[in-house]
Amino acid sequence: MSVANLLGVERWRLFTLLEALRLRETLWGPLDDLSESRRAQAAGGTFAQRLLHRAQYVAQRESWCQLWDRWLRVMAGLSLLFALVAAFTGSAAALGALGNGTRPVNVVLVLLALLGLHSLTFLFWLLSVCWPRAKVAAASWVTDLCFYLSQRLVRGPDAALIPQALGSVLARAQARVWCFGVMSHFLWLVALIAAFGTTLALLMARSYQFNWETTLLDPTSFVWWAETLGALPRLLGFAMPDASAIRLSDGTHALDASVQTLWSSWLLGVLLVYGILPRLLALVLSIWRVRRLAVQLTVDESLPGLATLRSRLFPAVEPAGVDGAAGADYRVHWQPDVPRMLMSGSRAMVGLEWPVDQTWPPPSAPLDVYDLGRVDSRAERLQVVAALQAQSPALLIMVCNASLTPDRGTIATLLEWAQLAQQSKLVLLADRVATAPERLSSWRSRLLQAGFSTEQIQTEFHGLDRE
Repeated sequence: MSVANLLGVERWRLFTLLEALRLRETLWGPLDDLSESRRAQAAGGTFAQRLLHRAQYVAQRESWCQLWDRWLRVMAGLSLLFALVAAFTGSAAALGALGNGTRPVNVVLVLLALLGLHSLTFLFWLLSVCWPRAKVAAASWVTDLCFYLSQRLVRGPDAALIPQALGSVLARAQARVWCFGVMSHFLWLVALIAAFGTTLALLMARSYQFNWETTLLDPTSFVWWAETLGALPRLLGFAMPDASAIRLSDGTHALDASVQTLWSSWLLGVLLVYGILPRLLALVLSIWRVRRLAVQLTVDESLPGLATLRSRLFPAVEPAGVDGAAGADYRVHWQPDVPRMLMSGSRAMVGLEWPVDQTWPPPSAPLDVYDLGRVDSRAERLQVVAALQAQSPALLIMVCNASLTPDRGTIATLLEWAQLAQQSKLVLLADRVATAPERLSSWRSRLLQAGFSTEQIQTEFHGLDRE
């Protein structure tokens, strides 16, 4: 199972896109979502489910899904970078605490250097879990830094919406402390493992003299402290010096190598039990909580911008009239009936803004396809959408008049139709395409930017049978 599946990233993404769309429409007004709303209605389900469907469709159209993926890759890269820094820091801390073996090592100072900051931050995290409203270390500064850097590295007109929306979703789900805890515990675990490995390597390669030096504590207090810390490591099989050896390790007595071996085992056991294991358990707990909270996510339908969509996604009456007065030059042309149900594995063809003075279907078009007609008006476009939603064809051939200049609405319509078919092809036809190469180049450029591949764009019907 991947890390994304462990954390329920897909579900967090879905609710983040919904929140991003809500923020976008709240701040800058509603988007044109006629097609997306109809697709959400066709998908069915509760109002909350239709809201999520609508957000998914709009995000695909606005390229927010690619923006989420790019932001997630940046976060993963930053996490790896910080993990390398954590590993280097852990190793450097162990090297600095133990030294080169030419001087005695104070076990108290070694533990403070290796476990002091870890224990303090771990305590703050426990307080933030027990008292979420106390605002005590609710998030690690490393995670905040990752969010800040990701906003600077991911560019785009709507790039800031993704981390902002995710932060809002985490806050409402009360998952912020757990989500940020995953990052914090992971980095601390890497640092502590690096420190443990470096300590083990140094103890195997060099000879150290361990002692304790204190002015305030008496030997009895230190013996109790050392035995208390060594109790749990002893249960895992780590050896520790006895009370007499601890008393003699005050720096004034020369001890043999066997006592130093016992101190080395005691030190490694303390690092493992009070450093690595707590962070590992906290990491597993945080991952479990993040995944559990992802499953429990629900849509708050009372949020500003969502309640007003109910009439659009749950219309009381489905409009079926004309969408505007016909112009003086409007010419009625015959529109063949669209089949209500396409056969599974079939191929279909549709023309977009095809001139009424030209023959439809084109003479060079294949014969063994369902003719969905040519589309000029909004009602005809929705009729084609309904047919494609009823049964997705194996191949949809979209024929466009390349003599016209492609606009945003045309590209959006083509993209919507393509998403409702298993495979799609675009055929750009014109009377004199060769005399206007810049027009054809404009079509290709706009289609490639929308997400179509080069193989999907053709200037003739030849080759469609190879699909």
